[in-house]
Amino acid sequence: MKILVAVKQVAALEEDFEIRADGKDVDEDFMLYDLNEWDDYSLEEAMKIKESSDVDVEVVVVSVGPDRVDESLRKCLAKGADRAIRVWDDSAEGSDAIVVGRILTEVIKKEAPDMVFAGVQSSDQAYASTGISVASYLNWPHAAVVADLQYKPGDNKAVVRRELEGGMLQEVEINCPAVLTIQLGINKPRYASLRGIKQAATKPIEEVALGELSLSADDVGAGKSMSRVRRMYVPEKGRATMIEGTLAEQAAKIIQIINEFKGA
Repeated sequence: MKILVAVKQVAALEEDFEIRADGKDVDEDFMLYDLNEWDDYSLEEAMKIKESSDVDVEVVVVSVGPDRVDESLRKCLAKGADRAIRVWDDSAEGSDAIVVGRILTEVIKKEAPDMVFAGVQSSDQAYASTGISVASYLNWPHAAVVADLQYKPGDNKAVVRRELEGGMLQEVEINCPAVLTIQLGINKPRYASLRGIKQAATKPIEEVALGELSLSADDVGAGKSMSRVRRMYVPEKGRATMIEGTLAEQAAKIIQIINEFKGA
């Protein structure tokens, strides 16, 4: 039995930062990188299944990204993941969530897992589309925003409870194998032990090239993406103005502001 967990290394901004010269992103020198919070919960859910099972369960974490992603993958290994795989090629730079989903799909076909977990979204971009695109490419059943999971290794069905809008919950039965995107709060992610950290430092991270996945440079990158960043900038800061006076005076002032905004 194998569970594949797709993870991402996300970027957070330092208090002071600068936009890159091309205006399309923040200068990397001002970014702090860490494992995506949602993916931490996905990994923990896989580990819970592994530890409660009577059969052998292998947990494999996979990420698409450059060398620095190894740090986040080692964090997953320190928390108990059995293997870590990183896919990268310089031509993949600029790939959007859908292209990343396609890359992950080829890894999944190669690994042939019984279940695939991913975080609902990433904290840096919040597109919430990578996991669902994987399900589409695989043509597998899927459930998004999973807040509770009842599944035993070897079962051909799982029961999931999903978060809906307005505080509603939906409980559904889904055929397996399936792709599930995991929501925050489904569990309590563990801390990596000192022993786990030391062991993770010696474990290999499998590096996979696009050619090993039947993909080429023409299949990835900004050119194959359905969306791209045109410009990134810091919005101008406005200021609030208190309108004083009687109700009639306040109303007249509001009308004046509206007319000035409309150019009337």
